[in-house]
Amino acid sequence: MKFINKHKKTFFLLLCVVCLCLAGITTNRLAPSIFEKTFGFVLTPVQGAVYSVGNWFSSRFSAVTNTDDLIKENEEMKLEIEKLKLENSRIELLENDNKKLSGLLELSEKYKAYGTTGARIIGKDPGNWYDVFIIDKGSSDGLAQNMVVIADGGLVGRIRECGFNYSQVVSIIDDSDSVSAVSPRTGDTGYVKGDLNNKGMCKMELIDITSKITEGDEITTSHYSSVYPEGISIGKVVSIENASDTSTKTAVIEPVVDFEHLDSVLVIMTYIDNPNWDETETTTERTTEEPTTAEEETEEKKDEDDDDDEAGNRTSRSRDEVSSGQAARTGE
Repeated sequence: MKFINKHKKTFFLLLCVVCLCLAGITTNRLAPSIFEKTFGFVLTPVQGAVYSVGNWFSSRFSAVTNTDDLIKENEEMKLEIEKLKLENSRIELLENDNKKLSGLLELSEKYKAYGTTGARIIGKDPGNWYDVFIIDKGSSDGLAQNMVVIADGGLVGRIRECGFNYSQVVSIIDDSDSVSAVSPRTGDTGYVKGDLNNKGMCKMELIDITSKITEGDEITTSHYSSVYPEGISIGKVVSIENASDTSTKTAVIEPVVDFEHLDSVLVIMTYIDNPNWDETETTTERTTEEPTTAEEETEEKKDEDDDDDEAGNRTSRSRDEVSSGQAARTGE
């Protein structure tokens, strides 16, 4: 260092001369010099290696950066997919509700002779089947016991209990209730109720042994019922067998209504055309609780007759007493 500091002017001048020589050599040249070729031959492999290493690190860094971006984009896409799934589910629910409401509307139009009202199911007995369930309307909405319930173009059952803002419905697949039924094709009648051995199905009992009912026949409510209007579809016959008493047949009926996926129903509030349509139980209760007008008049007339008889008896006794007095005075 001391030597360089001592001769620094000399070194500076020498460096300037070298630079000038190099500049002169490279100016207006047609080919690289031997020095440049030698320098390039030595430097090129090193430069290629350095460039490759740089590219490798650069690609790895870019890959890491791209991976982070992809992870972020993937998360965003997952959130978007979940939103789309929720939206799709909501649309499906709306479509199903629309179908059900459209079905109830068509059913209401089909049975336009009846006064009807729609209701939603809010509770049911345990299990998969809607054999006994609760709807969200009651006496405050004009409903009453024994009103008929329909859905899906067919018979569901009847209202068994009616509260102020709810009603309990017993369906035709419950074995505790029965429906007077008929085959429109053959005119054969019987009684339909739930089949305990084949849940979700019904059986039609007490069919005459000579009946011509066959598989595929439609079964509807008959005109013999005092609760169910005539002509409401119950289901179709899937099989027939002779009853144990050998004098009747029993038919297995597949209901029109899907009693495993009920949601909304239609309640028949009035029915005009069927003369058998009445409120039998209500009428019976009213008769037992309070007398009719004719009975009241009969009792009043009886009371009047009793009063007249009593008045007549008093008059007769008075006359007898007067006659006795006169006879006594004449004897005297």
